Amino acid sequence: MDLAYTEEEEEFRARLRAWLADVLPQLPPRPDPSDWPGRRAYDLGWQRRLHDAGYAGLHWPVDAGGQGATPTQHLIYLEETERAGAPYVGANFVGLLHAGPTIAAEGTPEQRRRWLPPILRGDEVWCQGFSEPDAGSDLASLRTRAVRDGDHYVVSGSKIWTSHAEVADWCELLVRTSPVTDEVPKHRGISWLALPMDAPGVTVRPLRTLAGSTEFAEMFLDEVRVPVGNRVGDENDGWRVTMVTLSFERGTAFVGEVVACRRTLTALAAEARKNGRWDDAVLRRRLGRLNVEFSALWRLTQWNVSEAQRTGGVPGTGGSVFKLRYSHARQELYDTAAEVLGPDSLDLDREWNLDRLSSLSYTIAAGTSQIQRNIVAERILGLPKGR
Repeated sequence: MDLAYTEEEEEFRARLRAWLADVLPQLPPRPDPSDWPGRRAYDLGWQRRLHDAGYAGLHWPVDAGGQGATPTQHLIYLEETERAGAPYVGANFVGLLHAGPTIAAEGTPEQRRRWLPPILRGDEVWCQGFSEPDAGSDLASLRTRAVRDGDHYVVSGSKIWTSHAEVADWCELLVRTSPVTDEVPKHRGISWLALPMDAPGVTVRPLRTLAGSTEFAEMFLDEVRVPVGNRVGDENDGWRVTMVTLSFERGTAFVGEVVACRRTLTALAAEARKNGRWDDAVLRRRLGRLNVEFSALWRLTQWNVSEAQRTGGVPGTGGSVFKLRYSHARQELYDTAAEVLGPDSLDLDREWNLDRLSSLSYTIAAGTSQIQRNIVAERILGLPKGR
């Protein structure tokens, strides 16, 4: 992509900056991190402001309810909102970054009309029901069954690490609609369903993380009836649809976080100068190398967003390259934060220390680093599949 901004793009930046400067002081105080109903209301309130101002779904296609913005405008939006300290997508990150783009790419016109406007308006929250106790990295081994009964599927099974299930209205759910046989490989019998979270038979139990938060949950499904019309894609074609979802999750869903990490790096350097750690030449070199690392990741992000736009909106295998490197760079960033903070790195009231704990999950979430290496080896380097 052309990295020089046009006059039109700079005008877009100026309008966005002016809007942010006007609206951010009007926001209510952020709720307590443990107040999930409050966090849902706060996040959706921000999403509604974006919608009313014409910034919701900025890079989504116009026929999906978005603004049809260029990749460069999308990146300017991410830079400016992060620079201004604006709220991120929050509790509805699954709807805005995973389920919504998947439905926009794979859903029927009726499904797009039903689910996309409420996501963009901030009316409904989605969660992700993919992983199971025995099907995490090997996602195709999932066992949650969906048996066809007329115009419904009857779903039974369990899910784990279901992000924001406690405040979600809908769940992007993977189910097995055909049993595994010698003729039907495990990834060929999967379907992608939109599950209403208020359906009878759905039970949600929050899980407490190492940092004490409860944004994940386990979910139990006891003969839950889901309309066949809630299936996105054909029956037993859910693995292909899932690859679309994971392409968004790995390829473009982290772009705002790269900007946030660059801002954190600047703040770390300022803290090191303040507390005397800047005199450590080894630490200075580490901060400098991380600065180059995240600058390179931002350029890769620009390339991935541009490539997704060129190929119809779905990110390609470059997302796995990004996810692999970003996961490890983020962990190193917050390990470096601990060096800068010294004894204060044990204080969990410091945001950087909580971020350090959460960074441990990034080499697992959205596909483990081992999975990403396999994808890069097979689909980019052309190496044979591992045995």
